[in-house]
Amino acid sequence: MGNMKRRKFIVLIGGAAAAWPLAARAAEIGPHRCSCQLSLAATAEIRAKTERTWLCRGGTVRFEYRFAEGHDDRYSILAPELVALPVDLILTSGTPAALAAKTATSTIPIVMGSIGDAVNTGIVSSLARPGGNITGFSALNLELEGKRLELLKLLIPQLSRVGMLANAANPLLDVSLKSLRSAADVLGVSLDIFEIRRTDEIDGALLKLVQARPEAVVVAADTLLLNSRREIVEALTKGNLPAIYPFREYAAVGGLLVHGANLSVLFERAAAYVDRILKGAKPGDLPVQQATEFEIIINLKAASALGLKFPPTLLSRADEVIE
Repeated sequence: MGNMKRRKFIVLIGGAAAAWPLAARAAEIGPHRCSCQLSLAATAEIRAKTERTWLCRGGTVRFEYRFAEGHDDRYSILAPELVALPVDLILTSGTPAALAAKTATSTIPIVMGSIGDAVNTGIVSSLARPGGNITGFSALNLELEGKRLELLKLLIPQLSRVGMLANAANPLLDVSLKSLRSAADVLGVSLDIFEIRRTDEIDGALLKLVQARPEAVVVAADTLLLNSRREIVEALTKGNLPAIYPFREYAAVGGLLVHGANLSVLFERAAAYVDRILKGAKPGDLPVQQATEFEIIINLKAASALGLKFPPTLLSRADEVIE
């Protein structure tokens, strides 16, 4: 049976669920099934891109969604469950999801829509030749952690103490901390880590963070934390703590400053990989590509509430300014 006639199943595994109802409506569009779970940031973009490919023309794809809902331990259940359908392709967002998918199958193609570091976390051995059944796109989160600290130093020149809210259950943390500590040493900044492993630990970590009174906060790139972004932003704002965040969704709920890869672009590129693989390309032959487009988002309303004023040099670098 030719590729155009066989059923297509795609599983997209990610952590945040708040924007999924819109995408879930695509699940009813046709007789074939495309089992999906997307990251919060990429839902609209991935649908728009895939609907422009041959796969979705004629309304022949059905999407199904699975959500970890802030519980990374669920990936070890969700991935095998979706593999058992069986599926034709898995699209992931974040390190825990990618690791779970890799553990669950060595044969079904896996496309990482966005991951911090695929090599140092052991998902692939080489970006140029990932081999096996997995490929995708890196958001360069390791390098970005140091860049975020530099931006905080530009905003607060006297900065000397920074707290970091991070998910210790995410394998990316140990790798990213090496880069962040190196940047902190260069900038003359001390760094205190406030760790969580589950969603129900976030309140306690935020309380300890506010009580510690660092001069600023770095929120780690993590889908579990992203799922609780409103709670995190509100607590840090109430505690009068300036913070920098990794995803634009934080700015939408009042976050002060965002610096990260443009995930919309990454997931559009991931959709093209999905198309190529479902047409016969081998994922191991497609290089893991790194992000090339990044964004700085400044929230002036949040700055006013914190009694801060962004310097012109930093404002001039912003891709988006929220008045």
